[in-house]
Amino acid sequence: MTEARFYNAAEDGVRCLLCPHHCHIKEGHRGICRSRECRGGKLYALSYGKPCALAIDPVEKKPLNRFMPGTYCLSLSCTGCNLSCRWCQNSDISQADPEDADHIVLTPAEVIATCIRNSLPSIAYTYTEPFTWWEYMFDIAALAHGKGLKNILVSAGYVEKEPLREILPFIDAANIDIKAMDDGFYRKYCGAELSPVLENILSMKDAGIHVEITNLLVTGLNDSAEHVGALCRWMIANGVQEVPLHFSRFFPRHKMTESEPTPRASLIMARDIAVTSGIKTVYLGNI
Repeated sequence: MTEARFYNAAEDGVRCLLCPHHCHIKEGHRGICRSRECRGGKLYALSYGKPCALAIDPVEKKPLNRFMPGTYCLSLSCTGCNLSCRWCQNSDISQADPEDADHIVLTPAEVIATCIRNSLPSIAYTYTEPFTWWEYMFDIAALAHGKGLKNILVSAGYVEKEPLREILPFIDAANIDIKAMDDGFYRKYCGAELSPVLENILSMKDAGIHVEITNLLVTGLNDSAEHVGALCRWMIANGVQEVPLHFSRFFPRHKMTESEPTPRASLIMARDIAVTSGIKTVYLGNI
């Protein structure tokens, strides 16, 4: 059992301070992410050292098109997510309890050894929400940094400032998924808020991390010209128009299996709006 970081004692349990949810977790219960449980008045990271997915991927699959292009990374994931997106493309592991997903046991040192053995220059924390297994990611990233390996964060960016600030020195690149430039959308469809995500993207840029942004265009929900235009205006207004922007195609998944895949025309429209707005680099994904 690995004790979690970022929590305080609370009545009949603990208050988790890892992400903006600030879950009040009672004794024997878990937070929204399913991977942090209160036992004996302490909070434990249940998925530590138990990756449910391990693969060798092109770095472009993260997607990162302007960071170490043409190289491969070790992609690693544990169960857990602090969002509840209805269209989740990896819901079998992101919305699962740690004990319900197939996994292996791998220490941080063994992760580094796997990377070195396969001559991989970087590790990507991906597929689910890495911040929900912060302790495991942090220990791996710190070791990787000492061995000259690069660390890649693939995340929805929903984390509190302190845990983000503590891990930033070890992160070299990040792809952050902005669901929509609409707080009401976040609350209704993702069970979260928009502002912490935007603030964290700017913090990453200020820290000198290579950042790329993904916007999954979900059919009929956020694939309108208004949604796309709002995202581009925010990027321009905050001086991040040089950040590569990926518009990604949605396919029916999770609780939206009856929906149609995003029309190609919607992605082309989004690209045209972004380029016209002044976004320097735009990519289309899943097409």
